[in-house]
Amino acid sequence: MKNTEFFDKYNRNTHILGRIVSAVTLVLLIGAPFVIGGFIGAMPNLSAVAKGFISVGLVWTVSSVVEFLIYTPMLGSGGSYLAFITGNLINMKIPCAMNAKEIAGTKSGTTENEIVSTLSIASSSLTTIVILALGVLLLVPLQPVLQSPVLQPAFENVVPALFGAMAYKYFRKNIKLALVPLLVMSVLFVLVPALISQTSMMIIPSGALTIGLAFLLFKKNRSAEG
Repeated sequence: MKNTEFFDKYNRNTHILGRIVSAVTLVLLIGAPFVIGGFIGAMPNLSAVAKGFISVGLVWTVSSVVEFLIYTPMLGSGGSYLAFITGNLINMKIPCAMNAKEIAGTKSGTTENEIVSTLSIASSSLTTIVILALGVLLLVPLQPVLQSPVLQPAFENVVPALFGAMAYKYFRKNIKLALVPLLVMSVLFVLVPALISQTSMMIIPSGALTIGLAFLLFKKNRSAEG
């Protein structure tokens, strides 16, 4: 009872703090161009902003709603606030939380998973901040190294290498289930390269395909057992 009451209180405080910080973050993000424009005497063109939002923002609005619906149950309240405020969910926060979940052996929707998720994303965020700070400080001294032609191919393939290594860890658990969505999405991205920039949106069809295949395999196994 004490643990339940404590966790309920923790959740209430998390939502209060998370909403406040989310609102402050939103104001800072939207207000930054106007503050900077006020200092340098070059305010943003609101009509140009509106046109840009209509062409790009509507797509990302749908993507943001989809990410919220998919990731929030996985991360819990504390992890979700931290992840959406600090950003970089697909590249860093989600893989970090999933890896921590697997190591700790927790299940989505449990109190233990929410604690593990929050701690892992907090650690990831702090690590990111430290690395970015060091990167800014060392940007000029390391510029000759970073611009070296020898290292350019490595920098261009960091993300594919990172995701390939992380993906295999999950794919190997069920190669048959992972193979079809992987092939379908790979062929689709090759045939329609513009979809590469819509990764968040493509989670829906690839996820639906995977769930459908998993259900068919489940029914097939049940039939074989029967």
